[in-house]
Amino acid sequence: MGVDPFLLSILVCPKCHGALTIKNNSEGLVCSSCALLYPVKDDIPVMLIEEAIPVGSSGDGTR
Repeated sequence: MGVDPFLLSILVCPKCHGALTIKNNSEGLVCSSCALLYPVKDDIPVMLIEEAIPVGSSGDGTR
């Protein structure tokens, strides 16, 4: 993923203000507290709650 490391260090979940981690396959940023995946499109994180994808219990982004 081409997201700037400094940007990643300051981004937080817009819903709960918790920490975000990079998804293994670089498809987005995950908030473990909210179980939401924020997608990354064209190397830009989409940090809108309404665009977030609920993460399934397997952590794969499925519902």
